[in-house]
Amino acid sequence: EPVIDINELKNLNILEKIEEGSKIPVLLEKIEDKNGDVLVSATKAQKIKGWRKLEVSFEKNEPIMGKITSKCKGGVIVEHIETGSLMFCPGSQISDTPLKDISHLMHEPQKFALIKLDKIRGNACVSRRQIISSSKKEDKSKIIEKYKVGDVIKDAVVKGYSSFGCFFGVNNGELDVLVHLQEISYSRINHPDEVFTIGEKHDLKVISIDNEKMQISCSIKALTPDPFENISNYEVGKTYKAKVIKVVDYGAFCELQPGLTCLLHSSEISWSKKNVSPSKFFKINDEVECVITDIDKEKKRVAISHKLAIENPYESFGKKYPVNSVLKGKISNIKDFSIYINIEEFDIDGFMHANDLSYSSKPDEEIKKYKKGDEIEVKVLEVKSEDQKIKFGVKQLKEDPFNIFKNKKVNDILTVKVKSTSSKGILVTPEGSDLDILIKKSQIAINQEDARSNRFIQGDRIDAAISEINVEKRKIVLSIKLLEEMQNKEAV
Repeated sequence: EPVIDINELKNLNILEKIEEGSKIPVLLEKIEDKNGDVLVSATKAQKIKGWRKLEVSFEKNEPIMGKITSKCKGGVIVEHIETGSLMFCPGSQISDTPLKDISHLMHEPQKFALIKLDKIRGNACVSRRQIISSSKKEDKSKIIEKYKVGDVIKDAVVKGYSSFGCFFGVNNGELDVLVHLQEISYSRINHPDEVFTIGEKHDLKVISIDNEKMQISCSIKALTPDPFENISNYEVGKTYKAKVIKVVDYGAFCELQPGLTCLLHSSEISWSKKNVSPSKFFKINDEVECVITDIDKEKKRVAISHKLAIENPYESFGKKYPVNSVLKGKISNIKDFSIYINIEEFDIDGFMHANDLSYSSKPDEEIKKYKKGDEIEVKVLEVKSEDQKIKFGVKQLKEDPFNIFKNKKVNDILTVKVKSTSSKGILVTPEGSDLDILIKKSQIAINQEDARSNRFIQGDRIDAAISEINVEKRKIVLSIKLLEEMQNKEAV
């Protein structure tokens, strides 16, 4: 008369059913243990009994009924309904599609396939996915039988794409078919996302059926004649209307006629805007005027340009404001040595270098006087419509103070006014000019003891001779020493 641990009966969920006279299977482990009792186990008996049934099902490759009782690391625990044996189902074998939530599957009786039995460890591994896939396989073969090569499938939905083609869902998703990259369009396409958007509907033509792999291949371009047969109707350099069918980061794909797809690159959208975002200019089904820039019959490629179909604003600007014209604009941007000025009338930006701000001041100091948004009057220095370039200047609005030296030559004498003195020499300004010229200490006097800048004070008017002059390079060197040498020579 052995004794069974009451916890075993609780774990087996049979404690409430047992009453005096009930019979339950047990495993005889020992006839006599150290206490002299007979040792039996109801849990182990059920496990062995259940294991034998699992072995039979595994050998016959039959599915078993089970229910998911709990989650564990890497998967779920499945209880065999018939015997109560616990089995492991990996997370990857729960379903044929990723599931974020499996609460609807918990404690529900369902079929599982036995995929592994470890007799030594007494472990069983099952799969729900195999049951689902096999039933779908049977259904899929029946569905494929409905189609034959040449059939046209209406309103197939774009489900996804890869580098080699696009996948479509047919008849409310009962079947997935592939349209290979080469079967999408007569024009060259690098990736399906250039012409398709998830959820779009398209008609497809069945071009091949593989009953072994249970795959159907379809074509979109087979539904229309090759548009490149009529490419002779189009000429490079002429303007045509094209319909936008797809907008991407680097441009827009347009149709000159159904099936004849061409690329409008982002660089060919606008004359004035750089790094254009095509989605801000176009939307699907827009009709845009464009000029064909290239036709490659071998590669079946057509390139178009929208900006060539509209007037170049740089040409329009050049006609209204030729070189030397004066106009007003607003500062749109300032960089280290340049200012960009927007001309609102033409929606274009012109460029002005810091060197063109002032004749006398240093460029890096002068540019600090300006800020973004300021209105500024400028003079047109250069217009290059082909390069989309306009150059402005501010200092050119005034007469170049260096012009007073145009008729001067070496040894000519100038009267200058002392502005300041330093250890380097004397800073002077010629009369009739606001240019600052430094007379170096070595050029102050013949006698070394007289070559002192402190001999002069601010406001002194003195004479000096031109020792070097280059009007083109805007360079002039003055010397009091040279003047003294000329005077001495004349005196002698």
